[in-house]
Amino acid sequence: MNVGLIWAQTLDGVIGAGNAIPWRVPEDMAHFKATTLGHPVVMGRRTWDSLPARFRPLAGRRNIVVTRDPQWVAEGAERAGSIAEALELAGEPLDPAAPATAWVIGGGEIYRAALEHATVLSVTEVDSPVNGDVYAPTPGPTWKVVEDKGWQSSTSGLRYRIRTYTR
Repeated sequence: MNVGLIWAQTLDGVIGAGNAIPWRVPEDMAHFKATTLGHPVVMGRRTWDSLPARFRPLAGRRNIVVTRDPQWVAEGAERAGSIAEALELAGEPLDPAAPATAWVIGGGEIYRAALEHATVLSVTEVDSPVNGDVYAPTPGPTWKVVEDKGWQSSTSGLRYRIRTYTR
């Protein structure tokens, strides 16, 4: 199975502030949905908690939540005690025609733990100065940009670009 990490960040690497995404780029949300739909998604418990209740679990995706709490349960989610366990649980995507990719969707600690397992990164860069408290991992020199959709303007007024990395 392939493992992908998908996130949006500022140019300084901020991915979150106060357990929320500190900007609004609808085009990135559409990209996120199109990329992850039909695939298992792996997230930390705080990321699960940050999702609006009406979107939990993320529809059309197997939701796997990594938490150290062995008693944690939530309707529509499966609990894993580690990234390794979560990736083992991920198994096959809901859509058998889709490539077998599990997408790690956050947060910062989960991204850093999963980076060694990853084969692809989908990174949306948002051109907005934001103070945050959670940062994206920095891809090392083995990661190469294989697709860059160039800077675009969001309907929210922010500039963004989506880049895909592989190694």
